[in-house]
Amino acid sequence: MTDRKNNSACKKYLITGFSGFVSRNFIEYLDSRNSETEIMGIDLREPEMRYDLYRKLKINFQRTDLRDREKLCKAVYDFRPDYILHLASFSSVAGSWNNPCNSFQNNVNIFLNLLEVVRSIGSRCRIISVGSSEEYGEVKISDLPLSEDKIPNPTSPFGIARLSQEMMAKLYVEVYGLDIIMTRSFNHIGAGQSEKFAVSSFAKQLVELLKERKSEFIVAGDVTVIRDFIDVRDVVKAYYQLFREGKKGEVYNICSGYGISLQNIIEIMSNKLKLDITIKEDKSLRRPKDNPVIIGSNRKIKSDIHWNNEISLEESLTDVLNYNLIKNEYSAKGKITII
Repeated sequence: MTDRKNNSACKKYLITGFSGFVSRNFIEYLDSRNSETEIMGIDLREPEMRYDLYRKLKINFQRTDLRDREKLCKAVYDFRPDYILHLASFSSVAGSWNNPCNSFQNNVNIFLNLLEVVRSIGSRCRIISVGSSEEYGEVKISDLPLSEDKIPNPTSPFGIARLSQEMMAKLYVEVYGLDIIMTRSFNHIGAGQSEKFAVSSFAKQLVELLKERKSEFIVAGDVTVIRDFIDVRDVVKAYYQLFREGKKGEVYNICSGYGISLQNIIEIMSNKLKLDITIKEDKSLRRPKDNPVIIGSNRKIKSDIHWNNEISLEESLTDVLNYNLIKNEYSAKGKITII
């Protein structure tokens, strides 16, 4: 494998979940590094991005089901990556309650297939196994902020699947010597995120309210829960630095270290749009069991790789709103000034 410290050499990244939100931001970060990079993207669906526009990146895409070990093995063997960023997942916590089997199969099983392929062909690539803050489960206020040595106790099918994936990664490090780094990545936000996630859903509803003026309320689940939100651009920067400086077999929180309620998120975005709104609770959006407060500590990742989250929550929310305003052609129609 190419020496990770030799930054002048062309690096080869294999990215699963290539067509998703985080992958797009990771590719943009790689492009900003202005170094020759080769990428193999793997996903079940075609990407919407124009990846041929990235001048410094040589990108190829392959439609592959990660459950198809033979096809996956050929892709990894032929490409011979230096790094694998494993983003492919069933990423909805709420959705995992509706289909726990699907959540488990599309988190744990596909990851196990990937590990077996890497092990069987003798690849020395470095793998980042992306996990979730949901692994911590319900915690005491005295436990906050959550550090990596806090014993996980997940309270959702998604959280259990993510913890199982992490445990499998640790096993393959200890028994087979694979070079794997694990993350517990907290709530991402950013422009272009799917509307199935809370902040993007709120932004979409607020912009539609601004456009239609048919009602003065938005629909949400439990808005009292407190979460640690971090901009996706800071997240992908952490992944990049972990590839180069992270410690094999270690688990890293990727978080802001700051908690805020969903209600306060809605209030901040409403104020930006100068809207006076009411939150209408939809009990069907409540989860059967939820964690009232999740706030992480980022002390370990800051110490080990000197990473720092640089994008404020205020800037992230502004960008999310701007994305939805532009998507609804407000700038073109002159109906509102982009924030």
